[in-house]
Amino acid sequence: MLMRFEPFRELDRITEELLSERRVRQVPVDAYRRGNELKVNLDLPSADPGSIELTVERDVLTVRATRTWQLDEGDEIQVAERAHGQFSRQLFLGESLDRDSISALYHDGVLTITIPVAEQAKPHKVEITHVGSVAEAVAAASVSTQSPSMEVGRPG
Repeated sequence: MLMRFEPFRELDRITEELLSERRVRQVPVDAYRRGNELKVNLDLPSADPGSIELTVERDVLTVRATRTWQLDEGDEIQVAERAHGQFSRQLFLGESLDRDSISALYHDGVLTITIPVAEQAKPHKVEITHVGSVAEAVAAASVSTQSPSMEVGRPG
């Protein structure tokens, strides 16, 4: 359903992050299937709700959000461990997901994305057609060099 890791893309992201002044932090993700839906939870604590952006392009779902910290004039930072700025995460969607019916809900710092399983990917039963209950006799010509009194499979 989801491809979790693409090594070369991840290396490019890390290299860009190390060389750039503008750091984009990766968002932690949990994903699970519930019935005919794939649920994806992304941690975006204190993200500005208006900054959350969710886009789908081909097989890639991208989430972006920003967390800002407004200091008042005269504030002196004593400790600054929480990350601020732009956060991003890309997920690769499998063909079995319905990209046109994705929905999202942001609640208590968690963005929950619901992606329905495509109709053609859902399990379904296949009807079996029975051709009567009596075996039909099939005439076949024998090309065997064995004598007619021998049974096949037994030593002569």
